[in-house]
Amino acid sequence: MLLDFTLYQTLVVACLFVWTGFVRTGLGFGGAALGLPLLLFVQNDPRLWLPIISVHLLFFSGLTLRTRLHNVDWHYLRQTSVYIIPPAVVGVFGLINLPILWLNGFIYSITLFYGFMWLFNRSIESHHTWVDKLLLIIGGYVAGTSLTGAPLMVAVYMRHVSKEKLRDTLFFLWFILVSIKMTTFIALSVTLHFYAALSLIPVAAIGHLLGLKAHAAIMRNDLVFKRCLGGGLVVVSALGLANLGLLKQLNTGFDVMKGLLLHFV
Repeated sequence: MLLDFTLYQTLVVACLFVWTGFVRTGLGFGGAALGLPLLLFVQNDPRLWLPIISVHLLFFSGLTLRTRLHNVDWHYLRQTSVYIIPPAVVGVFGLINLPILWLNGFIYSITLFYGFMWLFNRSIESHHTWVDKLLLIIGGYVAGTSLTGAPLMVAVYMRHVSKEKLRDTLFFLWFILVSIKMTTFIALSVTLHFYAALSLIPVAAIGHLLGLKAHAAIMRNDLVFKRCLGGGLVVVSALGLANLGLLKQLNTGFDVMKGLLLHFV
């Protein structure tokens, strides 16, 4: 796989990339948000994994979109890009310059928030234009930093894009954001681990195909699926934060999260 891992670690990484591929096509989003926290247990530097995940996003979203561009909501995509792309660029520079401890704490905290939302069947909802814009700005920044901003932006897109066009529109949005991230990486001479990414495409393709087949079933059982995912994310994120020594500092964060959940109910 061209990464300096043991056989056991290599097998774990392969399984995790099957998982990210499955989630990406099964839900239409969330491959990075649900895969990156697990990958950080193998190697705790997100700057190793994010270029690899980015290559996969470009490959698989491009593969999916090659015959689906007619099904993209171009009007809403153009309308919202002005709120998403600038914060995403700022987020990429944060990814490159922030300490690993801060990045990992940020990633696990965001994932923990998503986990609680899904576990308790709470959704991020907006009924005001200014809240839509705020969610897109925050989602763009989080996506730029860690590619885990999808649920924030999906909350807005679900209200404005028809169900038939939603997944293809989101795929094109991820394609744009990842293209910006990869261009910045190349410009700043960040190691892309390109050959490692290519070697992992076949295993990610297994998850991609399984996700395509399971998409309809997942949508029919969306609540159960997301609650199971939410419970898993809470456990993984709590373990990750404990490993970083940050769990005790999250007492205040839990109070803030509780307030946010009550606000969005």
